Amino acid sequence: MAQDDRDFLAGLFRAAVDAADPVRILPAHLPARPAGRTVVIGAGKGVAGLARAVDARWDGPLSGVVVTRHGQRGGDAGRIRVLEAAHPVPDRAGEAAVAAIMAALSGLGPEDLVLALVTGGGSALLPAPGPGLSFGDEVALNRVLLDSGAPISVMNAIRKQVSRVKGGRLALAAHPARVVTLVVSDVPGDDPAQVASGPTVPDTTTRAAARALAQAWRIDLPSAVAAALARDDNPAPLPGDPRLAGHEVRVIASARLSLEAAMRAAGAQGIAAHLLSDAIEGEARDVGRVHAAIAREVVLRDRPFARPALILSGGETTVTLARQGGRGGRNTEFLLAFALAAGGLPLVALAADTDGIDGTGTNAGAFADGDTLARIRAAGLDPVALLGAHDAWGAFDAAGDLFVTGPTGTNVNDFRAILIR
Repeated sequence: MAQDDRDFLAGLFRAAVDAADPVRILPAHLPARPAGRTVVIGAGKGVAGLARAVDARWDGPLSGVVVTRHGQRGGDAGRIRVLEAAHPVPDRAGEAAVAAIMAALSGLGPEDLVLALVTGGGSALLPAPGPGLSFGDEVALNRVLLDSGAPISVMNAIRKQVSRVKGGRLALAAHPARVVTLVVSDVPGDDPAQVASGPTVPDTTTRAAARALAQAWRIDLPSAVAAALARDDNPAPLPGDPRLAGHEVRVIASARLSLEAAMRAAGAQGIAAHLLSDAIEGEARDVGRVHAAIAREVVLRDRPFARPALILSGGETTVTLARQGGRGGRNTEFLLAFALAAGGLPLVALAADTDGIDGTGTNAGAFADGDTLARIRAAGLDPVALLGAHDAWGAFDAAGDLFVTGPTGTNVNDFRAILIR
């Protein structure tokens, strides 16, 4: 793998992440100071950076609490407490964080302002089982959803119906205070009601629709969750609910904006960039094979893009586990399937999560090129078997091609770049 090409793709990743840097983007989106108190709440893998940016820029009284993933806290954000909890499967620390957020919203009046900071990953970080459900039921639901292969929109539609805070219910807890929600989107299409299951943003999904989605995707819901979905209690607020009058929602960063920043960075170095989509969903390995087919067409026939070309895409793929125990996340699984389908094509590719963590590992993703498979086999490993075992991390670790950035402080989902000279 040419180091210059690796550095080029890593630079594009940094450009994409910088476009979602809360320190840079947040100030222009802050609301005016209220007559009363300002309370900050929030959740997500990138919320600590947002909270620090708010604390640095807010010139009036401020308090609040946000929750991020274990290992990404980096200390409190000045006047805003930063708690940690587990992701992608909730833990008791998340339950305690919900209690702290609810306490921060207690006793607010119509002159007060709630600034809600919402980034990807907030669904798992805000466990709050609805009526008739236990914490264990919510953990079981998250495991079932993660293993189902369903897209994030389906998972969130179900989560919203069995929670005390998701689906706009957290905004109700702030009533009668005004709520302004600032969203860093990690979902295809950038619907703010889908990010972190929309704790302060209502949508039109009904309980009946959630039941239909679970059936369509053949999701084997825990019995207690299925029973809760069959009842009509704990309804989520709908758009137009008078208790949410005057609230605002602003998407301040997204995959689209970050990928467009990467396109500009590539163009500045004389490489034509082509964005397939910022909202690709589906099985990671299937998406990898499709990307390899497009790359092959470019290499062999100069279509649909002429060389040299950079192919970019984003979104959120899924991994349906055929067996347990593998190492790696959706980006490394995408890339290993891509490498197998691309064979020895003369190209370099990078697939990484913009939050800096792919799955449960410490790497953001990995690189691949025409010699990747040879390096894996030279280490005595079978890349086909590793893909079948969901151990893409092991494959790229053996090849020396893991891409490690550490937590980036933001999250706008997957970043995929394929460079064809």
